[in-house]
Amino acid sequence: MIKKMPTHCGDDTCSSCVVAGDYIFLAHHAGGQDVYDIVHQTHAVLENMAETLATVGATLDDLVQINFYIKNADDFRKGADVFREYFKNGAPARMTVVTEFVNDRCLCQMDGIAYKPII
Repeated sequence: MIKKMPTHCGDDTCSSCVVAGDYIFLAHHAGGQDVYDIVHQTHAVLENMAETLATVGATLDDLVQINFYIKNADDFRKGADVFREYFKNGAPARMTVVTEFVNDRCLCQMDGIAYKPII
């Protein structure tokens, strides 16, 4: 079974997530760009990912892998430290990439994969 969820970013060419069997593939998520601060934006992104996961009956605890895209390498530690607040039972595997974004105010984005067995 494959289930494609509606867009979360106003772009109908991008699902917010795709459920394929027991796996949930999250598209890019961003947020909090009203404040130009990596900590604020990292919190907002994780909250947005949690909302998307909730639409398919999952939580952040179901994430097994995250890609953390950041604009400034110097922001890595501050952004990564936010993960401790959301992953009390151990963090998912993570890859961090430094990149540019279409929106100049964007300091970070994430995508990921969750595992939630169908009961």
